[in-house]
Amino acid sequence: MCDFNSKNLGRCLCIITGASKGFGRSLAQQVPHILQAGSRVLLVARSALLLEELKTELENLTVPRGLVVHCVAADLSTTEGVATTLQAATRGNVNDFNHVLVINNAASLGAISQFSSFTDPAEVNAYISFNISSALALTAGVLQAFPKRPNLRRTVVNVSSVFAHKPLPRWVLYCTAKAARDMMFKVLATEETDVKVLSYSPGPMDTEMQEEIFRKTGVSHDLLPCQKPGAKLLNLVLDSNFPSGAHVDFFDQ
Repeated sequence: MCDFNSKNLGRCLCIITGASKGFGRSLAQQVPHILQAGSRVLLVARSALLLEELKTELENLTVPRGLVVHCVAADLSTTEGVATTLQAATRGNVNDFNHVLVINNAASLGAISQFSSFTDPAEVNAYISFNISSALALTAGVLQAFPKRPNLRRTVVNVSSVFAHKPLPRWVLYCTAKAARDMMFKVLATEETDVKVLSYSPGPMDTEMQEEIFRKTGVSHDLLPCQKPGAKLLNLVLDSNFPSGAHVDFFDQ
């Protein structure tokens, strides 16, 4: 476990998508250490079994006291999945929290192929639905449910990539989605000036997605353990000294 500074996120509702494995799971394991008693962590992913295992792990932590963990097994590419997640997020009294943190981590690699091979709109739309539309709809729903009020801090994180700004041959779906999400959250930062918005690129990590990349391309990288970029992200959120809408990379000084 990485050390954090002495700050905390307050009595927080923390929503993490793609929480069942990889970077999302690592964030879920670290975030309870910077929450106040009475906070709630909402874990969202497709796998109910992996979520329940993670919930048990978090409930066995000694800090913070009174942490409530909820699991939402949902497919965020569907209207029903987003609605189910929002229903879980708004359960109880929405005024119980003084901080709402949404970490949009759920994403997929998609097909790696030449631009000219993507002639089926249904394939493209399915990728966009999960990787772009769901993050927009879920975040918008949370912000509606927790509108601006005195003493409420609202933070939105978009887990991004260096390829939001750097084109990579054969990765048209992935690069397009990451670029679109960065711009989408820049617009949010411009519209909702009280919401602190961050697009964060964690770098190449030791995850199943990297294993998938190696299977598909044969390309390997020096990989980071998920805990290191996770700790940096949470410290960025704690300090909150970045310009809202900024893109920050793990390797930035």
